[in-house]
Amino acid sequence: MDMENQALIKVALLAREKSYAPYSRFRVGAALLTKTGKVYTGCNIENAAFSPTNCAERTAIFKAVSEGETEFSKIAIVGGAEEKTMEYCPPCGVCRQVMREFVSPEEFLIVLAKSTTEYKEYTLEELFPESFGPDNL
Repeated sequence: MDMENQALIKVALLAREKSYAPYSRFRVGAALLTKTGKVYTGCNIENAAFSPTNCAERTAIFKAVSEGETEFSKIAIVGGAEEKTMEYCPPCGVCRQVMREFVSPEEFLIVLAKSTTEYKEYTLEELFPESFGPDNL
């Protein structure tokens, strides 16, 4: 077991507790590790109008960027439809595109977890092949 992943998953699980998901009841938490070693958390925040809803991953990334951090190593994501139910919760397409803005797809790691001992690790390249990013401009 990767101790860094386990620690990051624990933080994501705590972030999930702050989720505001009264409509879907699908609660998500994320913990983003920067290259400087700081961790930024995020949870999903729903809205009755739906389109203003923000995912946990983007919440964490936007918090980090707003604090001057733009270099990231990995993100742990946890989620599920019920209070205690956990399932592998891959990032949506919009979140993958936001990640792509700031990271190398071959190096950035995405940890999808059901628990601190049950998780899968992917690169952004694996989940978002042939992506469009800053290097395309």
